[in-house]
Amino acid sequence: MRILLNTDKLGVKQYFYIRNRGAVNMNFGTVGTGWITDAFIEASKESEGFEHTAVYSRTADKAKGFAEKHKVRQFFTDLKTMAASDHLDAVYIASPNALHFEHVVTFLEQKKHVICEKPIFSNLSEWKAAYRAAADSGVYLFEAMRNVHSPNLTSLQEGLQQIGHIRSMILPFVQYSSRYDKYLQGEAPNIFTTKFSGGALVDLGVYPLSLAIELFGKPGEASYFPVKLDSGVDGSGTLVLEYPDFTGTILCSKITQSSNTCEIHGERGTLVFENAGDMYRPRVVVNGSQEEVLLRADEHPNNMVYEIREFARIIDSVDMDAYKRLKQLSYDVLAITEKVRNENGIMFGSEK
Repeated sequence: MRILLNTDKLGVKQYFYIRNRGAVNMNFGTVGTGWITDAFIEASKESEGFEHTAVYSRTADKAKGFAEKHKVRQFFTDLKTMAASDHLDAVYIASPNALHFEHVVTFLEQKKHVICEKPIFSNLSEWKAAYRAAADSGVYLFEAMRNVHSPNLTSLQEGLQQIGHIRSMILPFVQYSSRYDKYLQGEAPNIFTTKFSGGALVDLGVYPLSLAIELFGKPGEASYFPVKLDSGVDGSGTLVLEYPDFTGTILCSKITQSSNTCEIHGERGTLVFENAGDMYRPRVVVNGSQEEVLLRADEHPNNMVYEIREFARIIDSVDMDAYKRLKQLSYDVLAITEKVRNENGIMFGSEK
């Protein structure tokens, strides 16, 4: 049985369909059959609130095979039929970036909560239309940006209090893609094409960018210096964030490799951690000392569990303040990536 709740905390009247409050248990489907969907499904098994009950793929063989792999009975090859199902409450979407908007709105219009893998959309025009559709249908729309839900974020915030006035920051997410080999062989993998809204910034750079905004707020200015491929996307690039008292540097790449150790430099010490997507081994190195002071850390092998738990909590408790914060973060990240892309002539298929 669903309960109809009315809230007006976002400035527009919204109605949220949930099951019994305090015991939210939603059936969710998945769109996409890649490794990221596998990881989300596995994480959902450790998170109360969501039960995987359906899958979608364009071909029957792939849909059936993915359903059997995850021991799910329902599979669909028609997206609208899946969205209209009375047996689904929510959906996780991990289709190619350029298809996110169409897929998301299809489910929102059928009053299904949507969790969409980052980058949520190609541009702000899509973002605004989709969130309006969510408000009109009275359902939630979340961007699956896993790092901002990790308990390690709290450790980083605590570490910042120990290193004094912040003067600089470097956050790399440099990870060689096996699909780049295919690109070099003349193929056109989705992530290396403008048609499917690909590139290093929107695929990897959004992790450190989201983290920077969570820690320091939206920067006053942002500039991007990409290494553009013949396909028109950025294979790698340097994103410079200007704050009142310091400049932050984000490195992102799908055509080179790095250890991805992140550093935030203060006048009394340096906050160090591994990988902007995981934030593992957070520690402080005090100036004048080589000793590392380890901070509290969670090393869960699949930190998607935290975003799933938070989404379930927000829906169950109707926490509109938390929802509004996540919505604003999603907007701020997309506003920056769209701005710097346009400044560098990186135009996606839907924008040409």
